[in-house]
Amino acid sequence: MQLDVVSDTVCPWCYIGKKRLDQALALHGGEGITLRWRPFQLDASIPDGGVNRKAYMEKKFGSDPDRAKGVVKAIREYGDALGITFNFDRIEISPNTLDSHRLIRWAGTAGCQGEMVDILFRRYFTDAEDIGRRDVLIDAAAEAGMDTDIVNDLLEQGADRELIQREDAMARQMGIQGVPSFVINSKWVMVGAQETQALVRMFEKLLAKEAEDAAQ
Repeated sequence: MQLDVVSDTVCPWCYIGKKRLDQALALHGGEGITLRWRPFQLDASIPDGGVNRKAYMEKKFGSDPDRAKGVVKAIREYGDALGITFNFDRIEISPNTLDSHRLIRWAGTAGCQGEMVDILFRRYFTDAEDIGRRDVLIDAAAEAGMDTDIVNDLLEQGADRELIQREDAMARQMGIQGVPSFVINSKWVMVGAQETQALVRMFEKLLAKEAEDAAQ
């Protein structure tokens, strides 16, 4: 079973979804499942260098600060249950996430894609680092054990920028409007940070169906 997870590196629900997915794979065993992370930019209009996060969030939630507080409270509660520390108050920049998605793609070639996704989530949401900055991405690559000279050269050359943008556009053409989204065998889509047991049931059901189809 091919499982593509469409997400953005500044999406807190994607971080929650990643932790629940990890739990589900551990419970299930992960046998027969091939996992890939796919890009989706919640706001590709953010310029290189990012924007002030406080002003950006105020613009996003408008004149309803109570709604924003309610969303943050819910995210923190879900995060606490999964061992995630969300330090929203420390985050100063809302970055453009294109380069972080490029790094995740290259991490797939290096065999550490899942680890890189975790590293970037942690660095942004817990460590409050600007993951749009090249030096931060190089440090993340080093943490994952990647060759930082190669990563730096790829970032410098603009490698795979258009490819990431095409993949983002392809996700939208498939009807994906929110993340995380789980795409199974390029056919079925589950949207949202699914509960751990719901993911396990999905794995079991679809793998059983594949086995049944193969036996016919």
